[in-house]
Amino acid sequence: MSGKDFESLEKLLESCVPEAELREVRRLLFGKQLKDLNLPQSARDAAEEQDFDLKGYVFEASPEQLRPPRTVRVGLIQNKIVLPTDAPVLEQITALHKRVGEMVAVAAMCGVNIVCFQEAWTMPFAFCTREREPWTEFAESAEDGLTTRFCIQLAKKYNMVVVSPILERDEIHGGTLWNTAVVVSNNGNVLGKSRKNHIPRVGDFNESTYYMEGNTGHTVFQTQFGKIAVNICYGRHHPLNWLMYSIHGAEIIFNPSATVGLLSEPMWPIEARNAAIANHCFTCAINRVGTEYFKNEFTSGDGKKAHHDFGHFYGSSYVAAPDGSRSPGLSRTRDGLLVTEMDLNLNRQVADKWNFKMTGRYEMYAEELKKAIQHDFKPNIVKE
Repeated sequence: MSGKDFESLEKLLESCVPEAELREVRRLLFGKQLKDLNLPQSARDAAEEQDFDLKGYVFEASPEQLRPPRTVRVGLIQNKIVLPTDAPVLEQITALHKRVGEMVAVAAMCGVNIVCFQEAWTMPFAFCTREREPWTEFAESAEDGLTTRFCIQLAKKYNMVVVSPILERDEIHGGTLWNTAVVVSNNGNVLGKSRKNHIPRVGDFNESTYYMEGNTGHTVFQTQFGKIAVNICYGRHHPLNWLMYSIHGAEIIFNPSATVGLLSEPMWPIEARNAAIANHCFTCAINRVGTEYFKNEFTSGDGKKAHHDFGHFYGSSYVAAPDGSRSPGLSRTRDGLLVTEMDLNLNRQVADKWNFKMTGRYEMYAEELKKAIQHDFKPNIVKE
């Protein structure tokens, strides 16, 4: 079995582990057992007809005396590119709009309030090639570009908040490129944008050829359905990045990503789950799927032969909760929509139990970090 052929970790476990032991394996890997979300048959039929994975789960909180439940439904969409990477740019964008728009329609059937797409969802993940053309032509205005206008239509039509990660061209600042998530409210207003804070320089993922670290800080967006933030891709490897979104009040942090199996798959199931636990919030990890072939060969700076692709995007999108529970992942090989119903009251309930923020020594960390970034810093090491 090749690394990209098996459907999911969950299906592997089901095929290999006896049911009694499987319950304990699931408890350790996924926390408490989640209820399946009762999705309408029309949505299931549409997903089957359109050939994408559809799953739904419920994260429950305990009833409270003074607060009613704060229930929100979140949808995560992972997908392959639709056309070959050498198809005309506008045709590629249009085809992806059509495909994802169909999936959003199914999300609406499922009652989704907030939907988030994968990183740079309107294009191939071409940053590995280090070529300028035609990839920079996919860049758009975050405020009024073709894709933002498309998302505004979706938001209005379905009364849904849309999180749309794109390659942004900032015409106000000389046409600078950014890796940006645009947040559109359910009323169709562009709430704002959040730029990628951390840029990888790892093999094929040397994205500083196209854009540099973002300058929007740790923006949190107050929506009708809760306070959300967008921690784009490589930022998930930086615990302080998650922390700062949480410090600013995020209740749900999305992590739209594009990452391949050989590079990161063992880390993928852990990082967003750890962040949810540490920061008393929900986290949503979205990864694209498929293998993208490029006409021109490129190298990775690792001494290996030039190649036309840089690996299999393994999907496996999931949601994690502050109590350590997490949903099973979507398929590793197919497009998919994951719908989760979550009670945001769980954030404070877990915080009141574990007190990570209350017991965190932020003043001590801040003081030591302030010293550590100075050129004359001396580590606090006691020697004999």
